[in-house]
Amino acid sequence: MFEAVAIGVSAGGLRALRSVLGPLPESFRLPIAIVQHIEANSDDYLAEYLGSLSSIRVKEAEDKEAMEGGTAYLAPAGYHLLVEPDRTFSLSVDDKVNYCRPSIDLLFESAADAFGATLVGIVLTGANGDGSKGLRHIKGRGGYAIVQDPATAEAPYMPRTAAAGVAADRIVPLEEIPKLLVQLAQVTRQ
Repeated sequence: MFEAVAIGVSAGGLRALRSVLGPLPESFRLPIAIVQHIEANSDDYLAEYLGSLSSIRVKEAEDKEAMEGGTAYLAPAGYHLLVEPDRTFSLSVDDKVNYCRPSIDLLFESAADAFGATLVGIVLTGANGDGSKGLRHIKGRGGYAIVQDPATAEAPYMPRTAAAGVAADRIVPLEEIPKLLVQLAQVTRQ
């Protein structure tokens, strides 16, 4: 049974996140942790905007906050978003990774360590290689790896790099990801 989802997205992320979160039903029970590459001085508009389009709750993650089902948590601007072993969030201002803070790789690696085989990791549109190393870590811990089909990405470099570097379980068009997530939320793993 899957227990959480981690999503990494960069250039083109507004449309991609709207396409993934918007169709999820109110009954969707998994927590979703999201790193969207944003400028350090950005406000919380993204969370408010996505929340207005989604049936699930969307908010910025807070330090020491426990992950709750049916909620999408966005990394705040200027902070790495990490998942602790007790499945709470921690926020960090450590050095940038892949020129980014927040870093997708750091979220994926920490979430994989916390959730192991019960984590779903997703790399969406983006213009750099952040997320590939972390998605490989998710697979190494037995988790499930999804990559957006680069042909459907506004910026195909990030999903293309992830698909080349990781034996993804699924490479799917953007519009099919919400349906796949709903299916995976109902799966009982052996």
